[in-house]
This record gives sequence, C-alpha cells and structure tokens, in this order.
Amino acid sequence: MAIDARTLPGPTAPVTELVPMSSADITEDDIESVVEVLRSGRLSLGPAQERFEELVAEYVGVEHAVAVSSGTAALHLLVRAVGIEPGDEVLVPSFTFAASVNCILYEGAVPVFVDVEPATYNLDPLDLEAKITRRTRAIVAVDAFGHPAEWDEIERIAKKHGLAVIDDACEALGARYRGRRIGTMGDAATFAFYANKQITTGEGGMIVTDDAGIAEACRSWRNQGRGRMGSWLEHERLGYNYRMDEMSAALGVSQMGRVDALLKRRREAARTYSHYLKQFDWLAAPMALDHAWVSWFVYVVRLAPHVDREALIADLADQGIPSRAYFSPIHLQPYIQTMLAAGKLGAGWDWSPSSLPVTEELSKHTLALPFHSNLTEADVDLVVRALAKSAPGLHSG
Repeated sequence: MAIDARTLPGPTAPVTELVPMSSADITEDDIESVVEVLRSGRLSLGPAQERFEELVAEYVGVEHAVAVSSGTAALHLLVRAVGIEPGDEVLVPSFTFAASVNCILYEGAVPVFVDVEPATYNLDPLDLEAKITRRTRAIVAVDAFGHPAEWDEIERIAKKHGLAVIDDACEALGARYRGRRIGTMGDAATFAFYANKQITTGEGGMIVTDDAGIAEACRSWRNQGRGRMGSWLEHERLGYNYRMDEMSAALGVSQMGRVDALLKRRREAARTYSHYLKQFDWLAAPMALDHAWVSWFVYVVRLAPHVDREALIADLADQGIPSRAYFSPIHLQPYIQTMLAAGKLGAGWDWSPSSLPVTEELSKHTLALPFHSNLTEADVDLVVRALAKSAPGLHSG
C-alpha cells in the first residue's frame, strides 16, 4: 500500500527565539562607513586599517596596534613573536576558547594546562607557578568573559622565572585591572572582533604592544612575510595571509567611535540580570572583584550541583530562550586526547579527568544566558520569567 506523504505529520515547527543569544550592534553610520570603502575601490591595506589601528592603540594606551584577520591569527603571531619554538612549554588555562591553546600547537609547542580560580574563572597563580618547569617559556593568560586576570601575580611570576607573557584579551576590550587598561599587560595582547564581541568587524583581531620589534614582525607575518619597504613580490619571512580587509576595518573605525556607549549598555544589562537573579538560590550570578572593571562579553551563571543543566537548556529553549553551556575544558577535547594518545604533547603530564578539578567542576555547571549590547530590561525579564518557570522541575531542594 502506497503511503501518501500528505497524510504524514510534518516536522515540529521550531520555537521562535524571544531573545537572541547574541546580536551585533550595527547602525546606519556603520553601514555607510563600509559602503564608502566599497565605493573607494581600495579594499585592502588602506587608510581604514591604519585609522582602526590608531584608534585602538590610543584607546588602550599602547604604542603599536596591528590589525589582523581574527583573534586566533593575533594569538598565533604573538606566539611566534615571543620566540616560542617546537617542544617549548607554554602555560595556559583549559577553561577557555580553543584558540588560546591552538596558537601554541600551531608552533609545535606544548600547552601546559593551568587550573583557574572559582570566583573569576581566570588563571590560578598558585597552580600557574607550580606548573613551571625548565622547559617553560611563556604564559598565555586569558581575561575570561571580560574579567581581568590577576595580573600583579602573573607578571610577578613571569619576571621571577624569565617568561614571556601574552594576554589573550580577546573577550576584554575596555576592561581594567587596578586602574590599568587591559591590553597593556605582558609583552603584548590580543583583541577579537567577532560578531558577538564588545565591538565587531565581522571577523577580525588586533595585536597591541609597546614593543616595536613585536609589532614590526607581526605586520610582516600578517602580509605574507613582506617587509615594510620591499616590493610586493619580495618576502623577508615565511608569512601568512592574516590581513584585515578595509571593509572590516572601516566597520571597526565606526564602532570605536561609540565603544564606551556599547560597553555601558552591556554593563547595565549585566546589572539588571544580577539584580533579578538574586531571587534564585539554585544559581549564582557572575562576580566582579573590587579591583577589576569588567568589560562584559557574555553573562555566565553558575548552577547549583543538583541542577540538570541539559534539562534546563532544553526547557528554556522550549520557551523561546536560548542558552549555552560554557566552556568545555580544552584538555578533555577529543583532539587533545588524540594528540596525547599519540605522544605528540610530550611526557609527564596527566590531562585525564580530575587533573584540573576547578576547571572541570566549573565546566559542568556554567551556563551562558542571552547577552548583547541591545539587551533591554524587558528582554531580561523574559529570561528571568523562563528561569522561574523552569525552576520547579529542576530544583529538587
């Protein structure tokens, strides 16, 4: 008997998201800035890139800024710039985005994973120093979710042991640590401008530093290894195509014109969340230490151990509220475990489960809620109402 497809039930219609998980803040001025570049015919290595670099350097308070195609590219170039070679060990958190670790692997070096502090999700200075060996050459510190790392201790440890320091500030444009602007710590720092970041260029990243040698090398590497004064077909170094195009740079210039306003709106959204979430005893809002000024990138809460996170994510989705688990530890990722099994990450390190207890515990219970510059109090109210509706089935007491 033939089956008439018209009688079969159709797929369940997806639930419309009432609040977007993230959203780029794009204005007509932003659009016009990109259109002007398209009309100019100069689409790469032009004045928009130079102006974007100038604005970021001035904002952060450094001598040099080098625009590149992504935050990942920025991190990769800095690993090369500080002299990391195959077999060198680089200290890095596992509670981070994969690029923080991959930039080390690209150069054949060995990531040595450091546990994090439970309050800020940033590198634990005690575990950091404990992991130093005679092969350690550098630290990649991450300002997780826009909260500054404990920079006084990180820089003290680095100086004591003669280590280079890269600040992965890809999530922290505008943050401050004890009054110092993030981006001025260590040998150099990186920012990223993906669509969910504080400002966006679509894709893109920036290297910032006071070291002229690092800046010059990174400018060459991003442009296929060309020298500043050489011809287009002369290559002084083995380089990469890590250039930022003029359209992206023009968008960055426009966005930098209102960076403080964008950060303020994110800060206000975070305050609103923290106020309303006090009613729940089964989750904890993110905290900011007194000496830190957070540049809010995402809003990540910590669930009580008895809360079924996957069930909560599904229940919120059914109500039109997206959410995400944040982060999955890098040391437990399949590609890292495969490399370990193949003996490609050196010997003497155990990155099995339980090797980084705080990281692993946090990764099981952290949850990102919708967050962006255009988030309104009404949006937050929708999220909080959905959480309250979910609570009875998830909170067992």
